Amino acid sequence: MKKITTTLVLISLCFISCKKEVKAENETVKVSDSLKTEEPLVEETTTAAPVDSAAQAKAWQEFATPSEPHKWMADETGTWNCDMTFWYGPDSKPEKASSVATIKMILGGRYQEANYVGKIMGAPFEGKSTLAFNNASKEYTSTFIDNMGTGMMVGIGKYDESTKSATFKGEFTDPVTGKKNAYREVYTIVDPKTRKMEMFDTKNGTEYKSMEILMKKK
Repeated sequence: MKKITTTLVLISLCFISCKKEVKAENETVKVSDSLKTEEPLVEETTTAAPVDSAAQAKAWQEFATPSEPHKWMADETGTWNCDMTFWYGPDSKPEKASSVATIKMILGGRYQEANYVGKIMGAPFEGKSTLAFNNASKEYTSTFIDNMGTGMMVGIGKYDESTKSATFKGEFTDPVTGKKNAYREVYTIVDPKTRKMEMFDTKNGTEYKSMEILMKKK
């Protein structure tokens, strides 16, 4: 009797095992089938039209050649007396200073460089600016560094012929707060021997004039 019972148990276990194997095989087939029915995703790509070598050479030549905007930049070559006024806040009193700027074109007339020497609040002041016109982007880029900090101001803008002025926008890091603040610069050609540069900073969400330089050519 025990042998019969043992035999029946073994048969039952074999039967159950076979069912599990069949079920596993069926599930594998189903998963395989589902994988086979999935269609691969095809990414659409666009290929830029090739540019021939002659066109590339012409584009680079135009990019590297000084253009019409470089002419008025070159007109500023010389020495300028600068009457400087500063405002350190929206309601602060103006502070006066003076400097002399020497302007020249560099790198084959492609960029303008200006060197400033003077005094601010009794302390020696030295500054250097560059001005570039990008023939490709049709934008001006202005940079400025001086001996009163370790940062560089970089502004990008465009020239408006109707107002004879260029407007630059950029950011600088406030050394007190460590946060970046937006600034706006307006550079105006008043007449052939007069230039006016105005700087506007933003404090607590309000823009105010922080500096004005009236330049007179010697």
